[in-house]
Amino acid sequence: MTSRTATCRCGQLRADCNGDPVRVSVCHCLECQKRSGSAFATQARWPDADVTLTGEFRTWERIADSGHKATYRFCPTCGSTLAYVIEGWPGVTAIPVGAFADPDFPAPKFSVYEHRKHAWVTINSDGLQRSSEP
Repeated sequence: MTSRTATCRCGQLRADCNGDPVRVSVCHCLECQKRSGSAFATQARWPDADVTLTGEFRTWERIADSGHKATYRFCPTCGSTLAYVIEGWPGVTAIPVGAFADPDFPAPKFSVYEHRKHAWVTINSDGLQRSSEP
């Protein structure tokens, strides 16, 4: 069984993920751009039971563009968001792909909120599904 570990920037908060992610996606919504500090965000989702968070974290909630509540878990020391859940995706936890620091991480299969994609961004992935919705 595949096991992957993601950490915050300072390393005190970690997410251990068992098995393969059920979805890897790129999101171009404005909130993900703000969260990632980039033109888009890439995240992988696992069933909640397959994700174990260890270390201290704080939470912050907001209403997503979809109208669903999103709850973010972030390191109180370095501020990195390490995990989040969205009401519209019950039973799964999203982990930012960059937190795995793994250049061989599986490529995304979904690109969402493409109407907010920067014109200079190109996402190349075999079998990529594109959408204006999550």
